[in-house]
Amino acid sequence: MNKLAEINASKEAEWKRLEPHAAELRKQALLRNDFRPFRPALQHGSEVAIIAEVKKASPSAGIIAENFSPLSQAREYARGGAHALSVLTDEKYFGGHLSYLKQIREQVDLPLLRKDFIVHELQVYESVVAGADAILLIVASLDDPTLLSLYNKAKSCQLDVLVEVHDLAEMERALDLGADIIGINNRNLKTFEVDLATTEALSEEIPNDTVAISESGIKTAEDVRRVRACGINAVLVGEALMRAKNVPEKLAELLLKN
Repeated sequence: MNKLAEINASKEAEWKRLEPHAAELRKQALLRNDFRPFRPALQHGSEVAIIAEVKKASPSAGIIAENFSPLSQAREYARGGAHALSVLTDEKYFGGHLSYLKQIREQVDLPLLRKDFIVHELQVYESVVAGADAILLIVASLDDPTLLSLYNKAKSCQLDVLVEVHDLAEMERALDLGADIIGINNRNLKTFEVDLATTEALSEEIPNDTVAISESGIKTAEDVRRVRACGINAVLVGEALMRAKNVPEKLAELLLKN
């Protein structure tokens, strides 16, 4: 079993715990009306937008931030000019927690992406109730009927959806879905190696009216320039920002302001 399959398998227990509360979750999700526009936050013409990630750990890097404060990190991102935030909520593999969304939403005004492994519609409702403005759907994790169902469910709940791909076959599935935000993950799921050439190869498939995001491996201003040359609208940056000694300074570098 590869790591993605292992993580997905662990999610079954999580969504099954939500089943006794399904009706109330759905009711609360459909009542919410305070969404912040995620997709428009990433559209800045020739300027590349930054989705800054609040992340304690990852399977590939281990613990990234020993003294981890999600709220402090989110405030630093906002102070430094990030356009949106990605909040890891997976506990077992990334050291996240669903409560981080609510904590951050109460104190920071930026749109919030729930970064987790969404495999069931109850997690969509849960995301809405927790304060997410967008969710991640990983094409490699889902068969076509499930991908379509979760995408439509999220849209019906007023969530934006970042549809993540790793190769051409997955890109074709995302395009068939009609995804209006596509994230190209530069990390090979089998080897965990990262190569920005993945963005260069796949970005030309994305239509001009679809928001294109490059994920993983963005560490320097030169990396941002490299993916901007491919027509990328935004970059999702986690580890480089989490490890930065001066977060606003690092954001200024990635925003090409230095």
